[in-house]
Amino acid sequence: MYPVITMLVLAQQLFTAPLSIDEMRGKQAVLETTGGEIILDLLADVAPNHVGYFMKLVSEGAYDGTAFHRLIKYGIVQGGDPKTKDPDAIPEYGTGGLGFLARELSDERHTRGAVSAVQIPGQPDSAGSQFFIVVTDQPTLDGQYTIFARVAEGIHLAQTISETPTDDTGLPLERIEVTRVTLRDKPPPEIPPFSTESVEELARHRAVLVTDLGDIEVELFPDLAPEHVRNFLRLAQVGAYDGVAFHRVVPGFVVQTGFLQTRVDPASERITQYVTRLQPEFSDTPHVAGILSMARGDDPASADTSFFIVTGIASSLDDKYTVFGRVVSGMEVVHAIESVPVNGEEPVDRVEVRTVRIEQVP
Repeated sequence: MYPVITMLVLAQQLFTAPLSIDEMRGKQAVLETTGGEIILDLLADVAPNHVGYFMKLVSEGAYDGTAFHRLIKYGIVQGGDPKTKDPDAIPEYGTGGLGFLARELSDERHTRGAVSAVQIPGQPDSAGSQFFIVVTDQPTLDGQYTIFARVAEGIHLAQTISETPTDDTGLPLERIEVTRVTLRDKPPPEIPPFSTESVEELARHRAVLVTDLGDIEVELFPDLAPEHVRNFLRLAQVGAYDGVAFHRVVPGFVVQTGFLQTRVDPASERITQYVTRLQPEFSDTPHVAGILSMARGDDPASADTSFFIVTGIASSLDDKYTVFGRVVSGMEVVHAIESVPVNGEEPVDRVEVRTVRIEQVP
């Protein structure tokens, strides 16, 4: 509980942002943690006083050296208490830095990635430096807490932090520190890789699948399937295929990979923004050994990241799946993958695509 005198003092110190909304617009905060970076888009139009106060504290270094002090697995991660700078002050964690902000409610919802201000229980106008990041949707919090930012990058890291073992109070058993927080202008939207190249320019690229069993070099067919080639090169460029597994092996038919859920590390926001369903680009190119073709569901327009290499004659796939390339070197590696023991169609031992390297040819 907070003493009455503390509550009275806190109520006299409510903060009003000294900067205009225009001055605070378009800002991001970069949280460097012991596990990696979390980047926040600050919502000046939604909660100007909260954003102004957060920016003030960042400029003063108030968050540097603090720690996440309360975790709910797959729920929230909470930090920002200045008292967490002291590793020996654990009994006081969660009690510091509050009482400076009146609540600023909006239509924003506590969906995955929302960043909201912590309040003293029963005192809606008592927020301050403490915040929590929503890892999964928390609709019961809507209309109660001020959302002042959203995770632009790093929500998977926040989720990983939420999985850290805790004691009965939610205190992580391992110290997870925010080593430094900085402000920056939000960068302009990235031009999607391989979005402007002509068919002729796309044709000057080859891909090398670097696998656990060796390299597979493929030429691409942008003259047959320009958008599929563009999509494949783009995903490879941003690292989407790094760490995916060959998840389906059917001897004499296909070996299949590219399914993002088979990645060792979850796909980042930069990767997932480029995952899109593709309209079919069927051709009369036959599905014979060495052909690369996009996997899909029942809907012909449901291909996105998963693809397969044909290992025999698969005429049943002709005119139904989009051919976009062909193996020019490394079929022995494809056959080695085809030969691994399987349980049904799933390899017993993991065979991984370590990366897909893009090379230009003369």
